[in-house]
Amino acid sequence: MANKTYDVFHELEQLNKKPENLRGTINMTENTIKNLEEFRKLTDTEEYLQFFDIAYDQKFVNINRLHILKQFSILIEEIDKVFPDVSESERLDKYASAFEEAYQLFVTSSPLETKLFKVFQETPKNVVLLEDVNTTDAGVK
Repeated sequence: MANKTYDVFHELEQLNKKPENLRGTINMTENTIKNLEEFRKLTDTEEYLQFFDIAYDQKFVNINRLHILKQFSILIEEIDKVFPDVSESERLDKYASAFEEAYQLFVTSSPLETKLFKVFQETPKNVVLLEDVNTTDAGVK
């Protein structure tokens, strides 16, 4: 799949078009049967978006891909716990909704606000934030 993606974008570059401005208009999974076996083969954000037929902004994905995938993994773990006995098609529908939700989360909020990764949850050591400085004690008005 990666080779096919490269070939399409390479051709677009040759036509002096900017592939980073595309919005999910190329459906590489058109002939792919959508089942859990195929779902488990997906590895990157664009493959999930194409698998679930979700329109996307490539620039947005380039910036937020890790956050989207992390949120999606949290959501599918929850789906698997809450709905252990649903059919394969129902599970894929729920996964599709979860991926759309994960994508939209970062449209409406920043990675810093969601704090999915440990680096955003920890306060750096030996750092004083401006909001923590009491300027009245220092004689500043």
